[in-house]
Amino acid sequence: MLLWLAEYLARFHSGFHVFQYLTLRAILGVLTALVVSFVIGPPMIRWLGRYQIGQPIREDGPESHFSKAGTPTMGGALILVAVVLATLLWADLGNRYVWVALVTTLAFGAIGWVDDYRKLVLRNSKGLPARWKYFWQSMVALGVAGYLYVSATQPAETQLIVPFFKQVVIDLGPWYLLLTYFVVVGSSNAVNLTDGLDGLAILPTVMVAAALGVFAYATGHVKFAEYLGIPFVREAGELVVFTGAIVGAGLGFLWFNAYPAQVFMGDVGALALGAALGIVAVLVRQELVFFVMGGVFVIETLSVILQVASYRLTGRRIFRMAPLHHHFELKGWPEPRVIVRFWIITVILVLIGLATLKIR
Repeated sequence: MLLWLAEYLARFHSGFHVFQYLTLRAILGVLTALVVSFVIGPPMIRWLGRYQIGQPIREDGPESHFSKAGTPTMGGALILVAVVLATLLWADLGNRYVWVALVTTLAFGAIGWVDDYRKLVLRNSKGLPARWKYFWQSMVALGVAGYLYVSATQPAETQLIVPFFKQVVIDLGPWYLLLTYFVVVGSSNAVNLTDGLDGLAILPTVMVAAALGVFAYATGHVKFAEYLGIPFVREAGELVVFTGAIVGAGLGFLWFNAYPAQVFMGDVGALALGAALGIVAVLVRQELVFFVMGGVFVIETLSVILQVASYRLTGRRIFRMAPLHHHFELKGWPEPRVIVRFWIITVILVLIGLATLKIR
């Protein structure tokens, strides 16, 4: 939006051409989302508290969590407002990838909002039934995948890039639809499962989003893409504004979500952010690298799958409690220790992911 205004004003003063620089608009997107979070965060938390939209706590969970009962939740709406506003202000709104990312994020956020609303406002403890949640997630993911497949203008847009191997490129064809579906839906639910401790999910989300922004910038720049041996995707560069907005909004939310949390993001935030990361990974053609960088989300999800499978098949549990972060809590780790160690693991995995840009 402001890019169009800057282009018009540049006719009268050349100084406005500075807003054509993608790096500047990405930085402004980060700062805008951060400021929006700081401004609307406190009144939103007060409003959620006033209407008693508080977090229910699992009765079979760690005892240390019982004191968190009633903490305002659905704070993910704060993240969505900041991300959308910053993106609309600083991104090129003529770029279809920007709209794909925004629509996917908001659609998954809407699914999460309905689930939270049913649980917290209507006091329906089950929220949105799992089958309906997955149905609508599937519809959105397949719809987005279908649009991207049909509208692809370059072969690279539907190819699978294998990290560390410059010449290994797999033409997916219609399998692209299935890959996109699993990446988006899987990422959305993985972040949601990870969001169980104060700040545990949001900082890894910020770090992975920042790394995907680097991939977006390089992928959308013809010279950098050629130098690094990665596919050039013409419209991908503009996604760095979107990922920058996630970074700013996420850091702003962490200000209030850090231990001990003043607010939780709820499904409205976790499902939306997971889908946002997944769709950006698809758009910049780095699904496999995303699997590595989001390793904490992957491990948390696998712990739940293994726990459920083991209990149903053998009647025994592998972990004291799933997802994995609760297992370490029940082993006696203080909550801040679990959180910070998972953050450190994410830093390592993100660095490994970024290394694939050069080690090819």
